[in-house]
Order: sequence, then C-alpha cells, then structure tokens
Amino acid sequence: MTRVRGPRRPSSLERSALIAASVTALSLTASGCVVVHGEREVLPATTRAEAAEALQQFTAAYNKADKAYDSSLDADYVTGALGDIDGARLKAGHANSPGGNSAHAPLTFTDAQYTIPKKAGWPRWFVVDAKANKGGTAHWLLVFRRDGLSGPWQVPYLTLVAPGSVPEFKKDKDGWAEAVPADSAELAVAPGDLSQGYATYLKSGGKAFADGAYTSALRANRAKSATKPGLATQYIDEPLTRDDYAPLALRTTDGGALVFFTTHHYVKQTAAAGASVPTPNKSVLALTKGEIKQSLTMEFVSNAVVLDPKQGSGAGQVSMVGKIQGLTAAQGE
Repeated sequence: MTRVRGPRRPSSLERSALIAASVTALSLTASGCVVVHGEREVLPATTRAEAAEALQQFTAAYNKADKAYDSSLDADYVTGALGDIDGARLKAGHANSPGGNSAHAPLTFTDAQYTIPKKAGWPRWFVVDAKANKGGTAHWLLVFRRDGLSGPWQVPYLTLVAPGSVPEFKKDKDGWAEAVPADSAELAVAPGDLSQGYATYLKSGGKAFADGAYTSALRANRAKSATKPGLATQYIDEPLTRDDYAPLALRTTDGGALVFFTTHHYVKQTAAAGASVPTPNKSVLALTKGEIKQSLTMEFVSNAVVLDPKQGSGAGQVSMVGKIQGLTAAQGE
C-alpha cells in the first residue's frame, strides 16, 4: 500500500529563510531595481523617492567638496563631463587655496521636478529640473546615471537653462518618461551623432544647428579672435561619446527629444616672434603644465543640452538649450 502524505510543514529555519527571501524581493521591487532578467525588462529607472534621495546625496557631497576644495569628497557622485569639469575646478581651487574655499556658500535646490524614463537594460538614468540659490533665475538640469545596482547614482551632466526652455516630456499613464535610443532615426540628428555633428559644425558651419549663442555667435567670436595681431588662435573640436560620456535623450510630446551630449575641445594660442601669450588667470595657471613661453594649449570638456526635433518637422534644426564648458588641463610651451 502506498501511503499518501500531506504537504510537509517547513521547519522554523526554513520559514525564516523563506521570509527573508520574500522581504528581499519586495525591497528590490519597491526600490525600482529588479534583478531577474533586468537587462530585458522595461522598467522605471528608479522610484521618485530614490531619485529625491539621490539629489540630496549629490548635493551634500558637492557642498563638502566645494568647501574643502577636495575632489575626493564628491568623486563617487560625479562622472563623465561633470566629473572632468568639477574635478579640474576643485584641483585649481585647492592649488590656489589649500586651506579650502573661504567663499563657500552651500548649494541648495528647491522645486525639484523628476523625469524618470522607463527602459530596458543599463544604464538607468533620470533627469532633475530644479531651482537653486545660485545661477540667478536659471533652472538647473541634472542627469543621474547608474550602470548597476551597486554604488550611488552619479551625475554626468549638469547644465543651467533659461526658465521655460525645457519642453514637455512624453509620459505614459503612470507618469514614466520615454528614453530615445542613441541610434534613433526618428530625429533630425540621431542622439549618438550629435557630438560629432556639433564638432563638425564648429569647424565648418552648416545647417544642422540653429543660430544662437553656442552656435553661430560662437563661430563668429572664434573667427574674430583668430585674427588678432600678434596672436594666432587655433581650435580643435572632437566628439566624446564613450561610456559615461554617452548621449542621453528623452522623448518630448511633439515627437522630438531633449538630448544631453559631450564634446572635447582644444584652444591653442601662439604668440608671434617678439610677442607673448596673454597671461592667464591663476585658475588656468594651476592646471597648466610646462612653461608658457610662446604658446598655451588649453583643453576643455563641454556638456550641452539640445532640442532635437522630429525628422521632417519645421526647419529640422537642432537648438542649443544650454551648455557648460570647463577647462580641464593646459600645456605651456
């Protein structure tokens, strides 16, 4: 005779293990981080609560680093273009004021709006649009990025933009935004091509970018500075798209996208015989290697945010919304 047994009751040790596993699964789901098949599941990048916490953590670290002029204090919270720009600023500040920043005033944010895309795979990222106690009436746009579950959210992009210049983003019924792939053919310029496109425009001009302070006016200023008597100025512009410098784009309600991207720039000033290169300020000197005799080559990293229209709409030109560029190194010869 075969004895039919009922379900075996788990031991107290097994019950504890099951409870722990359930709590872990609930915790991961609540935080917006799902491990199982996370590379394929289309999920919000994070929760709104975690996004707010990320902004708080970044601000606290940024303020500590700024007060001490010590880049190690916010190194875990910045990356990409902002990491380069902020790191160089703090390096120069420390060189000129080893005791710290006597003019430090803590940065604070208010009225923060969080736009969180729903997407598959890594990196996961989201955008914060906030007011601050610095920068006048400008809004601060910060992009937070993460490549995995471990480690804090990091900011690769930070730009200041005029009020009202940020478009309305396309969102689903739950309020999650839509990320646009780097190779999207639906836009006037694919997000992945913007860095190279902007570098090419600065060198040769063209119709890809609308006129403005960071486009036509910048090219005009460069042409003027290149012809100063006794001083030749050369410009080299390069794309920068690898890893944490990769472009990130959000779909707007009109079918276009707001895109963040990075570029790399060199400016070389060479004095004519008997003349000298204009003496740079102390922040530039702090980042300069070599002795400035006849020339000075300055290296910059730029992070920009643009409106990239839907393919075939309007003039089809990309409009620059904001741009922050910082000196990262210099070489005297």
